[in-house]
Amino acid sequence: MWRNSATVSFSSKLLSYSSSSANPNYFHYASAFSIFSPNGVVDQTLSPSHQRFYCSSAVPSPSPSSGSVIKLGFLANKSAAFRPLCLKARDAVQLARHYGRCYWELSKARLSILVVATSGTGYVLGSGNAVDLAGLCYTCAGTMMVAASANSLNQVFEINNDAKMKRTRLRPLPSGRIAIPHAVTWASSVGFAGTALLAWKANMLAAGLAASNLVLYAFVYTPLKQIHPVNTWVGAVVGAIPPLLGWAAASGQISLNGLILPAALYFWQIPHFMALAYLCRDDYAAGGYRMFSLADASGRRTAAVAFRNCLYLIPLGFIAYDWGVASGWFCVESSVINLAISAAAFSFYRDRTTQKARRMFYASLLYLPVFMSGLLFHRLSDNPQCLAENPNSIVELPSFPEAVTESEEDDQKKKVRYVTAGPQGRAPVAYASIAPFPFLPVPSYVDQ
Repeated sequence: MWRNSATVSFSSKLLSYSSSSANPNYFHYASAFSIFSPNGVVDQTLSPSHQRFYCSSAVPSPSPSSGSVIKLGFLANKSAAFRPLCLKARDAVQLARHYGRCYWELSKARLSILVVATSGTGYVLGSGNAVDLAGLCYTCAGTMMVAASANSLNQVFEINNDAKMKRTRLRPLPSGRIAIPHAVTWASSVGFAGTALLAWKANMLAAGLAASNLVLYAFVYTPLKQIHPVNTWVGAVVGAIPPLLGWAAASGQISLNGLILPAALYFWQIPHFMALAYLCRDDYAAGGYRMFSLADASGRRTAAVAFRNCLYLIPLGFIAYDWGVASGWFCVESSVINLAISAAAFSFYRDRTTQKARRMFYASLLYLPVFMSGLLFHRLSDNPQCLAENPNSIVELPSFPEAVTESEEDDQKKKVRYVTAGPQGRAPVAYASIAPFPFLPVPSYVDQ
């Protein structure tokens, strides 16, 4: 009996509000079923308009029993039960976002990505004519973990210095967003995982290079920054190891050809960091770092060191061609970009201003990706490989084939052959060049 009267009363309330409301289609379904508390009292957390909506009836309704209130307000109980779960989920998302941001900044992610790019380039250069994509991914992942660990430990050791510098005082540790034990645990975990991944999926040589570079950066270069200006040259050695790591992961050895890109990384870092040290002299002085530019008030020696190391980059393109790492076109391209960065360094040497130093810094940022791209594009391969066991994991990359003379009587007509993978069930494809168009391959499938 009460159910019918309660239904009529509830409907009369709804109709009376709908007729008096400016928007007749307005109806809060969630509020309609959460008006009653388990004791039959109006929920005080509702807004006054919602309370008037359920309490301004012209015909009073009888007081419902407790069982009927539970039946009418079953959604209220469910909502109350799910509300803590929603709050916990929201807190978990915010916590994950907070620590994710802290890990990103501790790892110096953009710098680590640059390290991974150099390591990946070294892997491709050391792979010959066929690149194992799975091995490349494992090498890049392991390099990223080790780089993140080294950068995190660097910030752990320099927390007091970073707190004094404008450029670094908002990092996670100086700002108190993460505790030191937490950062140490993070750095140790990713460092061990990255080294183990390289040892498992690449080889022990690559894992040894990664571990030694982590120790050199975190435990030698980092404290040396507060002791002697030679830290810049030690840091350049640290930056030159990742491409050598990639080469070792692909080829399993360290050869003379694999030193081209590490040498470029070493000489490139000197003008890059000299420009940065000149721009941030006051900040480095406040942080207690012994940088080369702090003992050079005029900036003349700083600019001279930067210009000299830019000149050291010029012969690398010719050496790469002479050693068979890249084609002759790379000599031309590398000479152009080397002269460009040398011109920026010379301009800084003549006019030692902040504007000239910033221009040289930006030129160094542009130089490295252009140099690595040119080296990859014009690379030569002297160890072609065929797809044998796992054809899906190896990708053939185009390269300039080496010309070989077939006979003494036909020295001017050179036939070039190099092997790539053929379709399944067929032998590898042999590409033969046709004079006078040596770079137009003619495919010919040979049955097994």
